[in-house]
Amino acid sequence: MAGRIPSAKVIHFLLLAFLIVPPFLFLTRLRTQMDPLSSLLNLQLSTLVNIKFKVLEENTRTTDEQDDEMMVKPIALSSEREEKAVGNNADEEHTLNPLIQQQSSNDTELIIDSVAENAISKAVISCDFSQRRTDTCVLQGDVRIQPSSSSVVLAMSPRDGLPENTTYSLRPYARKWETPVMELIRPLSISVSAAHAARECGVRHAVPVVVFSTGGFAGRNFFHDFSDVLIPLFITSFHYRGRVRFLITNFNERWVNKYAVILNHMSRYEVVNLDGDERVHCSGEAHVGLMSHGELVIDPTKTPGNYSMADFRELLRLSLSLKRRSIGERKNYSKPRLLLMLRKGSRELTNKREVVALTRRLGFKVVAMGPEQTKNLSRFAGVVNSCDVMVGVHGAELTNMIFLPANATLVQIIPWGALRHDCNHEYGESAAAMGVKYLEYEARKEESSLVKQYPREHPVFRDPESVHRQGWDTLWAVLLDKQSITLDVRRFRRVLQEAMRYLPP
Repeated sequence: MAGRIPSAKVIHFLLLAFLIVPPFLFLTRLRTQMDPLSSLLNLQLSTLVNIKFKVLEENTRTTDEQDDEMMVKPIALSSEREEKAVGNNADEEHTLNPLIQQQSSNDTELIIDSVAENAISKAVISCDFSQRRTDTCVLQGDVRIQPSSSSVVLAMSPRDGLPENTTYSLRPYARKWETPVMELIRPLSISVSAAHAARECGVRHAVPVVVFSTGGFAGRNFFHDFSDVLIPLFITSFHYRGRVRFLITNFNERWVNKYAVILNHMSRYEVVNLDGDERVHCSGEAHVGLMSHGELVIDPTKTPGNYSMADFRELLRLSLSLKRRSIGERKNYSKPRLLLMLRKGSRELTNKREVVALTRRLGFKVVAMGPEQTKNLSRFAGVVNSCDVMVGVHGAELTNMIFLPANATLVQIIPWGALRHDCNHEYGESAAAMGVKYLEYEARKEESSLVKQYPREHPVFRDPESVHRQGWDTLWAVLLDKQSITLDVRRFRRVLQEAMRYLPP
């Protein structure tokens, strides 16, 4: 009947439905929005494999093998005691890398659940073997570094679509045309493997890692320390703003100790010695190998944040507490200061007393420094930074110009032997990139000790380029290793007068 009143059971049922259905629909909708799996299912695998092989060589190299040992307080090294179990790294911010989840302190492997598996599906591998100076690979996803087998593995699930068992090899040192040296660098294999086949994690780094070598020329002289390792490391890691960890192969403890104060300003974390390490290191991002743009230079157009040598020099200034950014800044001395770098043996100035007397007559305060006075990096960098002009014969010690204030002047004395192009390439072009003015003085054969070793008709004088064509070893032995210089102070005076004109009033 139309006017019939509903029974009590029907009324109770309607009330119960009204109380239960809306909350159920709300929770269902909320779960859908919050379920990472449902949101990640729509993600497509993004892969970039840019592998190009090209054999490249560099014709000449005119650096020396002098060892300028500089010691500072040792850097703290990563150890078994320091490295916590997976997910127990309280000092690292796990929010930086969403591909890795934190686990309990007694767990030693990745979480393999639906969220982790789908996060790994974002994995990317990008390798570049086409550069003249260096090879690099960048891996993002479930990256597992296995020091015992010298391998870096990107662990993938079958549905990810990347080809398994594909392996690339690189030596993480930025001087790849130097074949004899590169053969001393520990090679690393880079591969894509099924997640179930990859070894379990022993250490998880919640920040990106950079893997590189301190073998090769590292530790043999100042030029290679900066050109081959420190500047490439800065190029590779600066955009992380300290939130990055360095993993080192061919671990050179003396080198690490020497540059501890600089490394500690590039990374907030202790370096890790991979040599002899049996643990598997895991991260959400790994950069294997170091990017390099040239000798002591940075090309801002090739860096992630358009940073340059000015940024690197600022990092050095902060690391080493250098006081002067520019020669125009106030100083506590009246005369301009000239730093005279004195070598011993190879390419030594034989009339240094005359040179010192000349510079003083021109109005400079002379600071003469030999190799024995450069052993303390921070102290010597402060001496260089206090000077307005730096003078020295071509060699690794001229790399100290990196500590000069902006608009200071470098005067490079080029030995006899058609070496101007190579010397300018290594220090003239670098000086310009650093904001340092550059002058050069090319020694004549009469100023070279070679006149006492070879007859005047010898190819050393008649055709020095023929010595170059015989290769680096011959060039080194004949033109660099056994040559000393006696400067013509009257001719050299003109170069110093020009350097004086560069100084502020």
